[in-house]
Amino acid sequence: MTQTENIQRITRNTLLLYFRMILTMGVSLYTSRIVLLTLGIDDYGIFNIVGGIVALFSFLNNAMSTATQRFLNFELGGGDDNEVKRVFSMSMTAHISIALLVIVLGESVGLWFLNNHLNIPAERVAAANWVYHFSILTFCIQIIRVPYNASIIAYEKMSFYAYISIAEVLLKLLSVFLLVYFGWDKLKLFSILTFIVILITLALYKVYCNKVFTTCRYTFFWDAPLYKKLMSFSGWSLFGSIANVSAQQGLNIMLNIFWGVAVNAAMGIATQVSTAVYSFVSNFQTAFNPQIVKSYASNDRNYFMSLIFQSSKFSYFLLFFLALPILICTDFILKVWLQVVPEYSASFCRLIIIYLLIDAISAPLWMSVQATGKIKIYQMLMGSMIFLNLPLAYLILKLGFQPSGVLVVRVLINLMAFCTRILYLRPKIGLPVKRYITDVIVPVTLVTLAAMPLPILVNEYFSSWSGFIGTAVAAVVSTILGVFFIGMKKYEKEFFNQLVLNKLRQFRR
Repeated sequence: MTQTENIQRITRNTLLLYFRMILTMGVSLYTSRIVLLTLGIDDYGIFNIVGGIVALFSFLNNAMSTATQRFLNFELGGGDDNEVKRVFSMSMTAHISIALLVIVLGESVGLWFLNNHLNIPAERVAAANWVYHFSILTFCIQIIRVPYNASIIAYEKMSFYAYISIAEVLLKLLSVFLLVYFGWDKLKLFSILTFIVILITLALYKVYCNKVFTTCRYTFFWDAPLYKKLMSFSGWSLFGSIANVSAQQGLNIMLNIFWGVAVNAAMGIATQVSTAVYSFVSNFQTAFNPQIVKSYASNDRNYFMSLIFQSSKFSYFLLFFLALPILICTDFILKVWLQVVPEYSASFCRLIIIYLLIDAISAPLWMSVQATGKIKIYQMLMGSMIFLNLPLAYLILKLGFQPSGVLVVRVLINLMAFCTRILYLRPKIGLPVKRYITDVIVPVTLVTLAAMPLPILVNEYFSSWSGFIGTAVAAVVSTILGVFFIGMKKYEKEFFNQLVLNKLRQFRR
């Protein structure tokens, strides 16, 4: 397949994923509002902090998930279906083992921590335990689903990936309607409905993959060398995964201990916003990532490097396109969306979006490391930096700073990690640092600075809906003009113009 055909496939897959994103984001934001209003701030906070304890065990799954995605992509790049099938089956065995381990750890260590250390109102402890047990079951189903999800992405079947995601979010919408109309304990009911939705989607994934991909029919076998390769890769990913989970859920638990469940509700809202916002760029990266690994596996260095540069730059632009009006109008958006806004929600949202902007530009860099398979030093380096979130956050909270201080620390550490990735990749993959700075960082910085003044000015002079609409329009126009005239190279403009012309011709027909 030629590079032009690969780019066309990436474009097609990205459009499919954006169709998925628009619908799922709208439904998810709507359901978040209904769930918050139905449960109330305290119960919503309990649901998020209890789920956070279960998510602490996700480091086991995250590490193995990364290994599964990488090896499936690599073997597909090599064109050996037998090896793809072996990798899938061995990965499924590993994920089933992880699910069993999560049940053991969750129902022992996790349950003890829930009942002895979390700051939960006494009258809701029983409901919190109910939520906890169903959260463990839900999480285990998600673990077993990973190899199917990884296979769909590796084969770049983004149409089904889009449709199944839409089906899942519509089931969640149905569950929210049931939550509103049934009179039983809302918190308990919500945990049961969430489990049922995940169970149904697992069944859909399994049926599709078994029917479409002969390589995804699970058979138990044991191959020690293959298992060693998978575990060696995931073993070093494990260190980075523990660090990431600690930074995400560990900070949430710290906030609970120091500030209570109301602040966890604010963090839950910020997480919903970040998930919705980042979906704009994650869809783009999902379409790009298999090509990054496959181009490395096929030793196509020029294409490999161009993918890193372009996906880094345009990942940031896509996210900034949405992030700018949200950053400026956070308070108004939260008030319209939620009606009842937990304290600190606005500051949490702004800081997490800034964190995601840094993450967007750096994601293709760590994907290129995964493609090489040589991740030992990288994971130790990144994991050590990310672990700094915990002691620094504890120090800030202990000194009496506001809860938003922990996210300020997280943003600064992420910026430091981004700079370190660039320097690390120079000898590992031959990343031309000077060219990366001039072709990615400089245009990204210039577009950011050029796009900000106009929407900020509009927001200062207008208020309410007129201010929001005017700010959003100004932000979109400023960003588009900045990207086209400052952020894009000549050949990128030509490709974009040709793509638009082709779409217009197809529309006229």
